[in-house]
Amino acid sequence: MAVQADTLWDDFRREPSPRHKEALLVAYLPVVRQVAGRMKMSLPHSVHLDDLVGSGIMGLINSVENFNPELGFKFETYAIPRIRGAILDGLRDFDWVPRSIRSKEKLLESTLTLLENELGRLPTDEEIATRLDLSLSEYHKLVDDVSATTLLSFDRPLSGDGEQSSNLYDLVPDGSNDNPLDMMERKEIRTLLVELINRLQEQDKLVIALYYYEELTLKEIGKVLDISESRVSQIHTKIIMSMKQHIKRLIST
Repeated sequence: MAVQADTLWDDFRREPSPRHKEALLVAYLPVVRQVAGRMKMSLPHSVHLDDLVGSGIMGLINSVENFNPELGFKFETYAIPRIRGAILDGLRDFDWVPRSIRSKEKLLESTLTLLENELGRLPTDEEIATRLDLSLSEYHKLVDDVSATTLLSFDRPLSGDGEQSSNLYDLVPDGSNDNPLDMMERKEIRTLLVELINRLQEQDKLVIALYYYEELTLKEIGKVLDISESRVSQIHTKIIMSMKQHIKRLIST
């Protein structure tokens, strides 16, 4: 694939014709399907894989048109966040999350933040359930309901209003942007995320490492840790919600 891709890029740079552009899109289509497939596992059954792939292709087209090979990193590194962002934009336009789920998400986020501030650590499931006056099984059902909302759009505002608002897309490294303030903010956020991960329990750390670094599916992680796929999803949801709130606070200060 690497040799073939290099040849295709050489052809496209030499002659950026529709034919050479199409050849690149066909070559990288499996990347779109891989990203869409991973995201589909965390989404309701009503969301179809073909719809995700269709949205992701728009991100791929944008990536091919704007990628600069001279920046020194792989095309996949540049394209995958944009493919994912295009899929999330499509999901947001579809408005697939009911208002009731959004309300539950806000309740869970606020409770998680309050307990973290009180305890100085990520609260346990039992502590969150007690604060919400729910049984443990009721709490797990609540987390299952909002788990799909942890797929965050890069364009979704994290803080502020209007032109001053920040979003997750701003955190994606851009080799063409060497603004010192932007670079400092991204460095601070990366440092914060490392600190948050280091404070997690061992099982929680493994979930993050296996999902984001080893790119295992939730089902595969469940087999490794000898827990259910649903339990992996619950752990992942709680961690991502916590991290999102910490990033919001950092950006708003």
